[in-house]
Amino acid sequence: MLTRFTIAPSGFKESLSAQSAAEAIAEGVRRVVPHAETDLIPLVDGGEGTARALAATAGGRLVALPATGPVGQRIGTHFALLPDGTAVVEMAAVAGLSLVPRDARDPGATTTYGVGELIGAALDAGARRILVGCGDSGTSDGGAGALQALGARLLDADGWELPRGGRELTRLSRIDPAGLDPRLKDTEIRVACNPFNVLTGERGVARVFGPQKGATPAQVDQLAAALDRWAHVLTRDLHATTDLALGAGTGASGGLGAGLAALGARLLPRFDVLLDHLDLDARLARADLVVTAEGALDHQTPRGKVPAEVARRAKRSGRPVLVLAGTIGQGAHHVRAVGVDAYSSILPAPVSLTEALGRGGEFLTDATERALRMIVLGSRLKGRTGADRTGAGRTKAQAALVSGTQRPSSVR
Repeated sequence: MLTRFTIAPSGFKESLSAQSAAEAIAEGVRRVVPHAETDLIPLVDGGEGTARALAATAGGRLVALPATGPVGQRIGTHFALLPDGTAVVEMAAVAGLSLVPRDARDPGATTTYGVGELIGAALDAGARRILVGCGDSGTSDGGAGALQALGARLLDADGWELPRGGRELTRLSRIDPAGLDPRLKDTEIRVACNPFNVLTGERGVARVFGPQKGATPAQVDQLAAALDRWAHVLTRDLHATTDLALGAGTGASGGLGAGLAALGARLLPRFDVLLDHLDLDARLARADLVVTAEGALDHQTPRGKVPAEVARRAKRSGRPVLVLAGTIGQGAHHVRAVGVDAYSSILPAPVSLTEALGRGGEFLTDATERALRMIVLGSRLKGRTGADRTGAGRTKAQAALVSGTQRPSSVR
């Protein structure tokens, strides 16, 4: 009998926020089980919507301000101030991929300068604890822009300051940290990141994520060399004590993790930082079915994506997990090993990217309905096993679920 649904999706990049995705799934559930008890838990992974979601959950507030966007233009952005004095800086709100026009997607040119500006603004607001959410980035500059905004000078062999952008780091000779904001020394900076992302090497961010951000094969090689150089000089001149090249999380948001770690920030698994305050485990345990979702399900999903984390936690209490995804990519079957019981694409037919992004909510609702009707059909067939074909073998609860007349005691 399915009456209680925990709906815990991430957002769909450039299409749906996590909240919108949760609402779309809930609508699909109600089409099949009209009086279902639905517990909506929109999940953030450090990317788009993180500051807004944490402010809403913790009773904080958003601070709006202008800052430098990823292609150098001034944009309206924000950070969050929480009641305990923590500032939440969401890098996607100022340097995210969605802020990079499609005809300007060159990760060798984009910058995290605005991230540094937001950190500075948080310091101006009195914050001495800063949480930086990494995810959905449109940059690959290793956090160089953020350090420039905070006062570091990146110099070439002739002593000239480098322009912004990751490709410029191939000419980096030394870093002058004398102008860094002195308040950083007395500030606790935590970075919520994917620990599987590293800065350099064959699994470094230039090679893994550069193509997704618009880099050609030649640009990927250029960026990889630039970030190798960045890791070396950053370690030498800022006297970093952690491995900035291959350390866990150093590749977060195009290498922003490495840049902030050189300033003394702690790189922490994002779900340890972001999810535990939601009482997620207990809410998953109450469900008859857990439904989660993301834009693309593939070999990277088990490596720190929301559906994999939800599935791992749901399995602790034996809850079944359904994943709905915008696309199903290579290696998606590996998600079964982390606790996913079934998964499906939301696309009903081949459509253009523009249409898929514009109709994401509609497709997600319809896909939820289709999946649940299959589950209900399976329940009916199971209920008939060993019974006569008149339906006498079904319990009243099963019959009520199929007919849509089952009403739980409360609806969330």
